Order: sequence, then structure tokens, then C-alpha cells
Amino acid sequence: MSSPASPFESGEQKVIPAVLIYVLSGDQVLMIHRNQVRSGREDFHSGKWNGLGGKLEPGESSRLAAQRELLEESGLGLPEERFRCQGVIHFPFFKPKKNEDWMVFLFTVTLQDGEMSQVKTECEEGSLHWVPIREVGSLNLWAGDLLFIDDVLSQRPLTGTIWYHDGKVERSWIQRLT
Repeated sequence: MSSPASPFESGEQKVIPAVLIYVLSGDQVLMIHRNQVRSGREDFHSGKWNGLGGKLEPGESSRLAAQRELLEESGLGLPEERFRCQGVIHFPFFKPKKNEDWMVFLFTVTLQDGEMSQVKTECEEGSLHWVPIREVGSLNLWAGDLLFIDDVLSQRPLTGTIWYHDGKVERSWIQRLT
């Protein structure tokens, strides 16, 4: 007698692997303001500020996805060795209407002299802005991002889980990795 498949094995519940990249230059970080209206598509992140990033493609590693997403959104083509993984955050039922958990790999990349001027000012998802790191917490971020963004921007690796309910953090668990 075989046991029933879990919701993940049956496909009822999905895990979406994704990346978030925080580009650092001095005391500033590159952020995207999700303010673009894409024809016929609703943006789940509309109005929010975030790091750059997106979903992994089939067969793609998280670091290669970070490299690709950074190029697509900012125009910066940097070698994958420059991307430093800062951890992983799990968001159970992040998109409950789609039965989606999100597993997000967090990366930082530090720019070298002259690279900051190569960054585009907008992309398909929104406008790109250099924000002083000390001001990031005052932006319209996802509430859960406030639980990990200081550690990520300070390059202190972590892992954790953040549960949302109706767009608000219901509970969380964050552990710094030493």
C-alpha cells in the first residue's frame, strides 16, 4: 500500500525558486520600484520596492539566474563569481491563489569603479534607483523584507521562513548563519 503523494509531489502546491539581488556601491544599493504597467498582466509586486530578480529557469542554478536577472533588469553583465549568496528565505503560500510557495535565494554583488554608470534607469518591471542603504527601511517594501534586509545589505548570511496572510507577516523565523 503506497502512501498518498504530498501536495508538492502531486502538483497541488508548487515551489517557485527565485532570486533577489542587491547591488551595492559604496553606501548605496540599487532598488527597483515596481511601477510599470505591463499590458494585460497584473504585477503582484505593484508599488513595492525590491531588490532585482525573478524566477529561475529550468535547469538554471540560483547564481546563474542572479547573473541573468541582473543583466535583464539593470544592463549589468557581471561574471557569476561576483555574486555572493547571502542565504535563502522560504515564503510558504506567498501566492495563495496560485498555491505557490516561493524559495528565494538572496545575493549581493558589489560594483567596482565605473560600473555604477552602466546601470539602466528602468526595465520592464519598473524604475531603478540608487538608494542610500540607511534609507532602505523607509521604502514601501514587503513587510517581511524588513526582517532580513539589514543582514543581507551588511552581508551577514541567513536563512528563514516568512509566512504572509492577506499581505501581512503572520509569523517568521530568521536565523543568521555564522
